Order: sequence, then C-alpha cells, then structure tokens
Amino acid sequence: MADNLHRYRFLKRLLPESTSKRLIVITGARQTGKTTISKQKYHYLKYINLDSPENRENLKNLLSASWADTIGNAVLDEAQKEPVVFEKVKYAFDEGGISFSVLTGSSQILLLKKIRESLAGRAFFYEMWPLMQCEVNIGEDTSGVSEPLIHHILCSDNLSSVLSNIPHIFLDKQDALCRSAEDHILKWGGMPSLLTLSEDEKWKWLKDYSYTYLERDLSDLARIEDLSPFRKFHKLSALRSGMLLNYSELARDSQVSVDTARRYIEYLRISFQAFLIQPYHVNLTSSAIKTPKIYWADIGILRQLTGFRGELTGELYETMVVSELVKWIKTYQAECEIYFYRTRSGMELDLLLESGQKIWGIEIKRRNTVVEKDIKAMKEIAQKLGSLWRGGMVVYLGDEIRQIANPDIWAVPSRRLFQ
Repeated sequence: MADNLHRYRFLKRLLPESTSKRLIVITGARQTGKTTISKQKYHYLKYINLDSPENRENLKNLLSASWADTIGNAVLDEAQKEPVVFEKVKYAFDEGGISFSVLTGSSQILLLKKIRESLAGRAFFYEMWPLMQCEVNIGEDTSGVSEPLIHHILCSDNLSSVLSNIPHIFLDKQDALCRSAEDHILKWGGMPSLLTLSEDEKWKWLKDYSYTYLERDLSDLARIEDLSPFRKFHKLSALRSGMLLNYSELARDSQVSVDTARRYIEYLRISFQAFLIQPYHVNLTSSAIKTPKIYWADIGILRQLTGFRGELTGELYETMVVSELVKWIKTYQAECEIYFYRTRSGMELDLLLESGQKIWGIEIKRRNTVVEKDIKAMKEIAQKLGSLWRGGMVVYLGDEIRQIANPDIWAVPSRRLFQ
C-alpha cells in the first residue's frame, strides 16, 4: 500500500476545468480530502480558508462591487462559515466579474441552505466521500488507472458481457494488492489521514475525529447545547449499522423522543456519517417491509464508536460492501438507485440496484464459498422482475469470479468488485 494514496481521487477527473463558466460546490464529511483536491485541481486559483476568523471578517466587510477585483476566481474553503460570501459570489458571478469559483463545506445543511437561497441554478454539486477500495492502491503514477469493476457493470446491459471477459482469478502480487486495500477499508475505513499513521495513532485519530465531529460539525448543524443525549444516540445508531431502522426502539434505548430520534438521524445523514437504504418500492412477492435500513459510511469511525476492534463480522462486511457501492455511485453521480428487498414472510435480498430499465440483485455473504441457499431469493425475484433483470451477484470473500446459476447469477469477490 502506498503512502501517498490521498493524492489521487476519482472525483478529480469529474471536476470541470476553470475555463467553464460555473460555480462548483464540493461537500462531504470533515477530513475526507475536500481541501486537498481543491488545491490540487485548482492550484492556480486564489485559496481562502474561511475557518480563519480574520478571513471571515475581511470578506464580510468587502464590498460586493469589489469582489471581482479583490478576490476574483477563487477556492473558498469552509464557505458556510461566513454566510455573506454566498451573496457576494452570486453578485460577482451574475455581473460577469468572475466566471468560476469553488466553494467547499463539511456542514451540508448550512451549505445547501445558503446555496438554495443564493446560488440556485448556478451551482454544480459534487460529494467527497472517504477513500474507496479502488483509490487505496493508487500512487502518484495515475496513467492507465481505470474505474473499478462495479462501474463497468453498471454501464453494461448484463453481467455476462462484463464478467465473461475478465480474469476469473487474480494471482500473486495483483491479488495481494486487492486484499491489502480491502483489509485496510475493513479495519480502518477510508479517512486519508490514517494512511501514514501507526496502529495506535490510527485509533487515537479516529477517537479525536469523533470528538471533533461532535464539537464542531454537530454544533454547526444543530446548535445542540447538551451533547450527552446525542453522544449516546450516536453510538447506538452505529451499533445498528446494517439493520432495519426502528425509530421507536432507537429512541427508547437512547432515552429521547421519537421526533428527536428522527432529527438526529437526519443530522447523521446530512453530515455524511450514515445513510439510509430504502426498501424496493414494488411488492414482487408477498407483503414487503417498508422500513429503511441504516448503514455507517466509514468502517473505521464505526469501529471507534462501537469499540469493536475484533475480527470481521457479517454486519461489518455488509456495511463495507454497501458503503463502497454508495461511495462510488455518489462520487460518479451515477444514475442508479440502491434498494433492499425484504418481505414480512422472511424472504430477503440484500440489494437491488436500479438504473433506468435495468435491475441488478446483490446478496452479501461473509464467507469464502457460495451455497445454493444464497441465491434462492435472488432467483425468485429475478423471475418476478422479468425483462428488467440484468443479473445478480453473490458478493463474498472468496477468490473466483464465476457464474453459479441462471438467470445470469455470478459469485464475485468483493475485493474484485470494487477495484
């Protein structure tokens, strides 16, 4: 694993050049690399960090008419810290004084509120997530770097057209690199700052990150004076990653009201700490469950919150697979929706990926082998979906990509799917 991994992110190839006339907004959790990618991509633009009180004061007092001459095209980091910036950027952009600017912010609720009010119709949004498996082994030489297997699957008409034409097994160094990247994500998550730290330093960094999130990001988001109830809720919701979200149960265990529990979940979602996967919106068999599932976005933060440093569990593995999917789809802004399917009678498929008139099914198994019962629900759902079905995967810890059943159902190692 290279020490310089944080220097390359797939998002960088999606960000437009400053020759285009537009305003760019990059949001994401704290410490995911928004500042780094902005400085690298737009190194020739003026950089202003609004974490600095002096910078905030200077920009607050700057006349709108002077923005173009004084600031010009620029990168404005943590822009939500000074709300007046949005109005002044809008004025300069509309008047033609500037043609391009980048605004970053980790507090999505404030940032989006300001943009809705000030930059509607002018801003292009991009999301910065923790490192993905496909980014962990990329060093400084990025020539020939291609998108991970999941990207090619989502762009295809069926699984066989992609999976039949690639090596079914990786050997030696190639497989070792894939294992190394996946092992890192499964143990430490994807925060770039962890890459060069020792094991003890990694745990301390994660602990400090949780403290910083509560004291700074949550303060920006919610203005909560007493953090004690949220601290408990924070941990209890992390312990439920990969499970159905029962607001009443979570509220009871956290000793808060149901309305407060719903508000806290929303804080976690808009601060990129957790996300919800909704149930598939069509009843394919019997009565389907309508409750969403909650997943944590980063395994390292999840481990720190729950205090679990042990071996890989099924819940952790499922969280990793789902979060890798979400990170890729959100980063690339792929036209794809992620659902799960579960009936009240107990039939379940972990994921359904819907893109236009195409649906893929995914079952997630923390094992080195695949057995017949793993695909029973997938076969039934595939039959119900008919022409919408484009193939299914059992994502597992084994070594081989191979077709295991019809209609177009394959076993795919997770370390291959995301690299």
